[in-house]
Amino acid sequence: MKDLTFATLIAVWEEMFGAGVFWAMVLVAAAITALYVHVLIRDRKMSMRKFLLAQLSMPVGAVAAVWFVLAITSSSLADMGGPIDVLVLLGIAGVGAVGFAILVYVVQSLMRGPERE
Repeated sequence: MKDLTFATLIAVWEEMFGAGVFWAMVLVAAAITALYVHVLIRDRKMSMRKFLLAQLSMPVGAVAAVWFVLAITSSSLADMGGPIDVLVLLGIAGVGAVGFAILVYVVQSLMRGPERE
Protein backbone atom coordinates (compact mmCIF):
# COMPACT_ATOMS: atom_id res chain seq x y z
CA MET A 1 0.00 0.00 0.00
CA LYS A 2 1.81 3.07 -1.29
CA ASP A 3 -0.81 5.74 -0.71
CA LEU A 4 -3.21 6.14 2.17
CA THR A 5 -6.45 7.43 0.69
CA PHE A 6 -9.93 7.82 2.08
CA ALA A 7 -11.14 4.95 -0.12
CA THR A 8 -8.39 2.74 1.30
CA LEU A 9 -9.44 3.58 4.86
CA ILE A 10 -13.07 2.76 4.08
CA ALA A 11 -12.03 -0.56 2.55
CA VAL A 12 -9.95 -1.41 5.64
CA TRP A 13 -12.79 -0.50 8.03
CA GLU A 14 -15.27 -2.52 5.96
CA GLU A 15 -12.90 -5.48 6.13
CA MET A 16 -12.43 -5.09 9.90
CA PHE A 17 -16.05 -4.61 10.91
CA GLY A 18 -17.92 -6.05 7.96
CA ALA A 19 -19.70 -3.82 5.47
CA GLY A 20 -23.06 -3.96 7.25
CA VAL A 21 -21.74 -3.09 10.71
CA PHE A 22 -19.45 -0.37 9.36
CA TRP A 23 -22.17 1.42 7.40
CA ALA A 24 -24.60 1.00 10.29
CA MET A 25 -22.06 2.74 12.55
CA VAL A 26 -21.69 5.54 9.98
CA LEU A 27 -25.48 6.00 9.80
CA VAL A 28 -25.86 6.01 13.59
CA ALA A 29 -23.03 8.55 13.94
CA ALA A 30 -24.63 10.77 11.27
CA ALA A 31 -28.04 10.55 12.98
CA ILE A 32 -26.60 11.44 16.40
CA THR A 33 -24.67 14.35 14.87
CA ALA A 34 -27.81 15.64 13.16
CA LEU A 35 -29.78 15.37 16.41
CA TYR A 36 -26.97 17.20 18.27
CA VAL A 37 -27.07 20.06 15.77
CA HIS A 38 -30.88 20.11 16.05
CA VAL A 39 -30.70 20.34 19.85
CA LEU A 40 -28.11 23.13 19.74
CA ILE A 41 -30.18 25.13 17.25
CA ARG A 42 -33.42 24.51 19.18
CA ASP A 43 -32.00 25.46 22.59
CA ARG A 44 -29.72 28.25 21.29
CA LYS A 45 -27.20 27.39 24.02
CA MET A 46 -25.57 24.48 25.78
CA SER A 47 -26.85 23.47 29.19
CA MET A 48 -23.91 23.15 31.54
CA ARG A 49 -25.84 20.73 33.79
CA LYS A 50 -26.50 18.38 30.87
CA PHE A 51 -22.93 18.88 29.66
CA LEU A 52 -21.53 17.90 33.07
CA LEU A 53 -23.62 14.73 33.18
CA ALA A 54 -22.50 13.93 29.64
CA GLN A 55 -18.86 14.38 30.64
CA LEU A 56 -19.31 12.10 33.65
CA SER A 57 -20.50 9.38 31.28
CA MET A 58 -17.36 9.54 29.13
CA PRO A 59 -15.49 6.66 30.83
CA VAL A 60 -18.43 4.38 30.05
CA GLY A 61 -18.17 5.33 26.37
CA ALA A 62 -14.42 4.78 26.32
CA VAL A 63 -14.68 1.30 27.81
CA ALA A 64 -17.62 0.40 25.56
CA ALA A 65 -15.74 1.49 22.42
CA VAL A 66 -12.63 -0.51 23.32
CA TRP A 67 -14.74 -3.55 24.24
CA PHE A 68 -16.71 -3.27 20.96
CA VAL A 69 -13.57 -3.10 18.81
CA LEU A 70 -11.92 -5.97 20.66
CA ALA A 71 -15.08 -8.09 20.35
CA ILE A 72 -15.76 -7.33 16.70
CA THR A 73 -12.16 -8.02 15.67
CA SER A 74 -11.88 -11.19 17.80
CA SER A 75 -8.86 -9.73 19.61
CA SER A 76 -7.86 -9.33 23.22
CA LEU A 77 -5.58 -7.04 25.17
CA ALA A 78 -2.98 -9.82 25.13
CA ASP A 79 -2.73 -9.41 21.34
CA MET A 80 -1.32 -5.89 21.63
CA GLY A 81 2.14 -5.90 20.13
CA GLY A 82 3.68 -2.52 20.75
CA PRO A 83 3.32 1.18 21.38
CA ILE A 84 1.30 1.84 18.22
CA ASP A 85 -1.33 -0.62 19.42
CA VAL A 86 -1.60 1.30 22.68
CA LEU A 87 -1.96 4.58 20.79
CA VAL A 88 -4.67 3.13 18.54
CA LEU A 89 -6.51 1.75 21.55
CA LEU A 90 -6.30 5.13 23.31
CA GLY A 91 -7.61 6.79 20.15
CA ILE A 92 -10.55 4.39 20.04
CA ALA A 93 -11.24 5.08 23.72
CA GLY A 94 -11.11 8.84 23.09
CA VAL A 95 -13.50 8.70 20.17
CA GLY A 96 -15.83 6.44 22.11
CA ALA A 97 -15.79 8.77 25.11
CA VAL A 98 -16.59 11.86 23.05
CA GLY A 99 -19.25 10.08 21.01
CA PHE A 100 -20.96 8.72 24.09
CA ALA A 101 -20.90 12.14 25.77
CA ILE A 102 -22.60 13.65 22.73
CA LEU A 103 -25.18 10.84 22.76
CA VAL A 104 -25.91 11.37 26.47
CA TYR A 105 -26.28 15.14 25.95
CA VAL A 106 -28.66 14.62 23.03
CA VAL A 107 -30.79 12.06 24.91
CA GLN A 108 -31.03 14.37 27.94
CA SER A 109 -31.98 17.33 25.77
CA LEU A 110 -34.63 15.42 23.86
CA MET A 111 -36.15 13.93 27.03
CA ARG A 112 -36.07 17.01 29.25
CA GLY A 113 -36.35 19.77 26.69
CA PRO A 114 -34.63 23.15 26.95
CA GLU A 115 -33.79 24.43 30.42
CA ARG A 116 -35.64 27.44 31.75
CA GLU A 117 -33.70 30.38 33.12
